[in-house]
Amino acid sequence: MDPHLLRTYVTVARLASFSAAARELGYTQSAVSQHIAGLEQDLGAPLLTRRPVVPTPAGERLLEHAGPLLLRLDAARADIVRMAAAPTHGLTLATTPTALGPAALAALPPFGLTLRVLPREEIPAAVAAGTTDLALVDGLAAPSDPLRLPDVAPLTTHGVAEEPVSVLLPAGHPLAGRTGLRLGDLADARWLDAPDAALPLAQLRAAAGGGAFRPGLRYEGTDLHALTILAAAGHGLVLLPRSTATGLPGTVAVPLTAPRVVHRTELLHGGNPQGAAAHTIGRLLTPR
Repeated sequence: MDPHLLRTYVTVARLASFSAAARELGYTQSAVSQHIAGLEQDLGAPLLTRRPVVPTPAGERLLEHAGPLLLRLDAARADIVRMAAAPTHGLTLATTPTALGPAALAALPPFGLTLRVLPREEIPAAVAAGTTDLALVDGLAAPSDPLRLPDVAPLTTHGVAEEPVSVLLPAGHPLAGRTGLRLGDLADARWLDAPDAALPLAQLRAAAGGGAFRPGLRYEGTDLHALTILAAAGHGLVLLPRSTATGLPGTVAVPLTAPRVVHRTELLHGGNPQGAAAHTIGRLLTPR
């Protein structure tokens, strides 16, 4: 299967238009049609209806395979490019907002760093595709257990830090005076659904063994200050690492006492890092 034809197909299916795909890819519309026809001939099945442009059942199944296949190709290219490239002084590090704990911040190089805050689910793919040199990703886990990350490519992971977690409440909340909270007792509370700024609700449900964890408001952003304002205004509870949750204005951070979970941060990289990347890895993995 020709990956160029597959990329064209994915673009046409995403945009639901041959002409729009041609503009995005820089091809003529005729070339896009030829790519789709060639792929259909190769696979022996129609992949798209033409009016409207919608994937057939075979086309839908191909889309399920296409993302991981194309990402693996990008990862292979990035890995070889990294091996062949001359060393550089610059470094790009992708992270979630809550992965930058005190230990990680202290280990960052003083210059030559580009920091990219990305949605949590995009980070492994960014490392695999070579759009970032290193990455920090975080989540809920049992103490010393690794995070469950998608298998997008052969990536190396290292545990960087673990710390307790706290429930962020408005200062006037009835539970704000507690010395500790059980996650299971909060399953029916109203939560802020902020998958890229706080610990995702799906991880809370998994840690608690179920429960509603109903979102009162969904926040699609990575700004912790905005998240704090929403929590202080009573739009929902938030689970954060203790170092992040403590001292935020208008809120109270109450430790989570059960289940026994921690906020875990892991370092991701591909290939054999050199230069600034290798130096930063050493700093991040050195106990402080």
